[in-house]
Amino acid sequence: MCGIAGRFNFNASHPVDRARLAAMTTALAHRGPDADGYYVADGIGLGHRRLSIIDLSTGDQPLSNEDGTIWTVFNGEIYNFADLRKELEAHGHVFRTHTDTEVIVHAYEQWGADSVTRFRGMFAIALWDAPRRRLLLVRDRLGIKPVYYSLLSSGIVFGSEIKALLQDSDVPRDWSAESLDAYLALQYVPCPQTIYEAVFKLPPAHYLIAEPGRISIKRYWDLPFTGTGEAAKEDEYLDQLEALVAEAVKLRLISDVPIGAFLSGGIDSSLVVAAMTKTSNSRVLTTSVGFADEAFNELAHARVVAEQLKTESHECVVQPDIADLLPKLAWHFDEPFADSSAVPTYYVSKAARERVTVALSGDGGGRIVGRLRASSRRALGADGAAVARIARRPAGRLGGLAPAADGEGRPIAASPRADACRCLREEACVRSLRRRPAFDSLRARLRVDGARRRSIRQPPSSA
Repeated sequence: MCGIAGRFNFNASHPVDRARLAAMTTALAHRGPDADGYYVADGIGLGHRRLSIIDLSTGDQPLSNEDGTIWTVFNGEIYNFADLRKELEAHGHVFRTHTDTEVIVHAYEQWGADSVTRFRGMFAIALWDAPRRRLLLVRDRLGIKPVYYSLLSSGIVFGSEIKALLQDSDVPRDWSAESLDAYLALQYVPCPQTIYEAVFKLPPAHYLIAEPGRISIKRYWDLPFTGTGEAAKEDEYLDQLEALVAEAVKLRLISDVPIGAFLSGGIDSSLVVAAMTKTSNSRVLTTSVGFADEAFNELAHARVVAEQLKTESHECVVQPDIADLLPKLAWHFDEPFADSSAVPTYYVSKAARERVTVALSGDGGGRIVGRLRASSRRALGADGAAVARIARRPAGRLGGLAPAADGEGRPIAASPRADACRCLREEACVRSLRRRPAFDSLRARLRVDGARRRSIRQPPSSA
């Protein structure tokens, strides 16, 4: 991954402090250890920390178009950049690198802000349009890559992590009682809020346009669920799903550095690795982490999958030192976050980095192919159980690996309504907790009253 940071002052005569920009960018050095770069002009400053993956020799950022009027810094990958490059060259655009970053500036020249609808990938983009004095911030469809920003009376400050923004002394440090309220109910701070009143997350599938004295946010993509479909076409749908999974994995294998995968032995990672083995010309390198406590050790499951798929498997058994690890995780997250999966994710990432630069994971995929929390299964009932029978079939096609039950022997249920049910449960949880006297007392101590709510800064509304 890379890191981006910057500041846009509405008044062009108000220069961006280069030392402050460097401090913001340096705060992201762990995201991009290979190089740093800066662009500073009248009232604008862009910073970048690079982890080199594609075009190792000429892919440094910031990067501009031919005449230097459009500049960008970018974190992520545009998987269909080769096809877009051919299309843009047919329109007369001239490229000087082989990186996916350069596609961004030429696509913006050709199609404007809506060019992002043509990008397939995971990305956080900051693009500066000098003639229009316009800053464009973009976050990918599912929000894989983060974008944080803070609105000031004089302009906007942004970055890949909150810690970068806090290097700018103009960004207020006041914590948000409203966000803490939400965290206590949900165990995370929901988008677009952060734990800081004046710092916001750019929502997934949105872009922000900042011009002198004006900020707007627009959604550029949505995923509709029509509820349409024919049971008689089940095999056809499964063929399409298998082809899409294979294509998605193949696109993510484009790299000039070593690529591997996380492997836990669960449905998510097993499907990804199975698809990789069908595409790769060499053995897939997998990394699996187990724990000394057998109650939490999944290495046996990972080993079965690795042996069946004949991967180059690397296993690591760890004894978590939580007292040492939690401060590191807190530093990386920048705000309260209570998902315990952060612990094994940290260890498997650390182990994988010893051998590869990029690792694919299957995080979240289980909701499509048959793995849900018990609360989701109860919420979906018979409907979920019926869909599970269908969902496991593409898993079996890709590797014959998908289990028919969870770790406790209970049938796995899945439904395309899983995410909707999760959102409903979260909203119900918030309402339930907010009705409890103990929670009311805590909120009173936090001074989350009506007057304070109205005083909390809000981001611009989405179009």
